Amino acid sequence: MLHGKTILVTGAARGLGYAIAQACAAAGARLVLADRLIEAGQEEVGTLRETGADARFVPVDLADPESIEAMARDIAAHEGRLDGLVNNAAIATNVGGVAFDAIEIDLFDRVMRVNIRGTWLMTRAIAPILVDGGAIVNLASDTALWGAPHLLAYVASKGAVIAMTRSLARELGERRIAVTAVAPGIVRTEATEYVPEARHRLYEEQRAVPGPQLPEDVAGVVVFLLTPSALSLTGQLLTANAGFVFA
Repeated sequence: MLHGKTILVTGAARGLGYAIAQACAAAGARLVLADRLIEAGQEEVGTLRETGADARFVPVDLADPESIEAMARDIAAHEGRLDGLVNNAAIATNVGGVAFDAIEIDLFDRVMRVNIRGTWLMTRAIAPILVDGGAIVNLASDTALWGAPHLLAYVASKGAVIAMTRSLARELGERRIAVTAVAPGIVRTEATEYVPEARHRLYEEQRAVPGPQLPEDVAGVVVFLLTPSALSLTGQLLTANAGFVFA
């Protein structure tokens, strides 16, 4: 499905981001993995290469505009162009569990700086080297659809990602670049180990298809959205959550 295409996945050093990178590699793509976790990212690239994948790692910190621009320059110099961008990196761990009026301002600002501004800056930096007919997939969250309590900063940031997706779809449509968003539910990874077990059970018991959601359940949806077939879906949100909420 992705043979001959070069795909950049952010937040790819672990969890859902790495699962997306694996799925893209299995679909024949050349991978650029980006993350601020340098050692972990390099290890994952090594693992991918052992399977025969063409992959390399580039460090990036979404909170730092200069880091994002440096990453884009590096990709322009090495790959020359990209066929797809997966905006997966975000702050999720330890941003919930408190009421809206107990959130620390510094934490709120940090979530917005990475999840919203970082997604915008990443897209702005990569758009010039994204081929016409390419694709951008933004990772949102179904928490923005059902209004998960005690998670206000994260919910607000992912709601903004959904809104940005629609605006970007119109701006990049002239280049036939598809911009879509995927809203998973809670995915069982190390990044969600902090989530109370009661919240995990809520999802797993009330999904239309009961049970845990694994990273590979979402990764396949992302792979499809990176193909030319997804152009007709530009601007749309796909709730890949096994039916916990419907959009």
